[in-house]
Amino acid sequence: MCAPFKTRRRDGSAWAARGQHVIALGDSAELHGHGRGRRRVRGEPPSAAGARPGGRLRLDIEFTGLRSNLSGPQQISLFDLPSEWYLKTRQSVQQFTVCQIGLSVFSAIEGEANKYIAHSCNFYLFPTTFGILDSEFSFQASSVQFLNQYGFNYNKFLKNGIPYMNEEQEKKIRHDILTGNWRVRSSPDKDQIKVVIDEVTRWLELAKEGDWMTLPGITGFQAFEVQLVLRQALPNIWTVLKDEGPLVGHNMMMDLLHLHEKFFRPLPESYDQFKQNIHSLFPVLIDTKSVTKDIWKEMNFPRVSNLSEVYEVLNSDLNPTKNSGPEIVHASRCEKYVETKCPHEAAYDAFLCGSVLLKVAHLLLQKIYHIDPVPESSFPQYLDVLAPYVNQVNLIRAGVPKINFSGPDYPSIRPPILILSVKRWPGVSEQQVYHKFQNLCKFDVRRLTRSQFLLLTNKFKDARNILKEYRDHPTLCISLYRYWRHSPNVNCLLQVCGIVTAWALLAFILGRSGT
Repeated sequence: MCAPFKTRRRDGSAWAARGQHVIALGDSAELHGHGRGRRRVRGEPPSAAGARPGGRLRLDIEFTGLRSNLSGPQQISLFDLPSEWYLKTRQSVQQFTVCQIGLSVFSAIEGEANKYIAHSCNFYLFPTTFGILDSEFSFQASSVQFLNQYGFNYNKFLKNGIPYMNEEQEKKIRHDILTGNWRVRSSPDKDQIKVVIDEVTRWLELAKEGDWMTLPGITGFQAFEVQLVLRQALPNIWTVLKDEGPLVGHNMMMDLLHLHEKFFRPLPESYDQFKQNIHSLFPVLIDTKSVTKDIWKEMNFPRVSNLSEVYEVLNSDLNPTKNSGPEIVHASRCEKYVETKCPHEAAYDAFLCGSVLLKVAHLLLQKIYHIDPVPESSFPQYLDVLAPYVNQVNLIRAGVPKINFSGPDYPSIRPPILILSVKRWPGVSEQQVYHKFQNLCKFDVRRLTRSQFLLLTNKFKDARNILKEYRDHPTLCISLYRYWRHSPNVNCLLQVCGIVTAWALLAFILGRSGT
């Protein structure tokens, strides 16, 4: 079911009206009753389970594969416009699936200055097999080896993964079940349904704030049909999840693509439509990769290659606000990560991501006030200093460094394109050109003509170095690419214009001489 990522609304109210109750059905169905106020669902992401209003949701997802082994022009490259990058990556997202989602919710502790409590949860997921729904997906060997290296439990993924579907699949199944056109062998019989309704009805009469109830024997997609029946029989029972505040991730573009494809709707062909959908689902996004890239240069921190290393630097003496920054503690039932590091376990990475966000925001705030500690620092202040980074999601290997989900994308700030002219090297390929320069610097290569290639890097230093190194090379001439000078289309147009002009001039001269 796609419920973990959907907000139910009724009569224009917020996610649950006063006096309603919440029901969660899974491998063991658990119910939680509340007489009033906010509703809780036992076993759902902790944004509803333990965070008070204002909780901030951090997300991390693990996949069965990252990117298809596409070749030639289908490979992503620094030459790609965002729309081209999206269409290429869309194919990979459709091929692989989500195997684990980690959520970590940070909530300010009342009465404690700049202190936060983190609730972290892991969810193993597996595509639903229900009736005619039978998804196909691929494994990528390198991804499997990578997750195995960090102790990923594939048995939990394959045997106990929570079934899910997107909106289109859900609508079809809901329609077929409610119209009686669908029969599932594992569905509970009428007597079992009656027992369930009786139990829930008795529970509702006595349920108080914080109470919960478990329905034994409701497993797999029996839970789905029971849920539909209960909603018809008891209209004040809902399965819902409401997230407040920003959704935070680290290098979260692939996460957003999979969230859209697996839990919302199939990814549209239109890049602009994808951006609109994501912005509608998650109005406030913060990618800690975009934030840390800027602050790292400014603070002259040592180079890092992953989220764990970012977290370690911010918790070291290299961070001038280490001792005055936000204090973060784990919730009582989420203490696994107090002493144990679990890199690439989704909930652990989500916790690291949230911690990095708070610590970087405090560092930015200190730079504004020029004093440490910053007086009465709070999350609203952190959001103010993070405003330039809101909805700016980092993009790996594309023509622009990030995507703006709340407006037009910003122009490229990549180094200039270089053009390589090859002499005395017949039949040279893009791959051979790439290997020629890879020891000096890494370039994306694209053929322009039979003997000319475009080179593009994401580092200005590499562009300067190769221009200097090959300035007087006898067979490999490298210079800055100028569209009006080097483009074959422009050259062809100029040649045609030249021929037409020459014939017109010749005709004019011959015409005058004839008179």
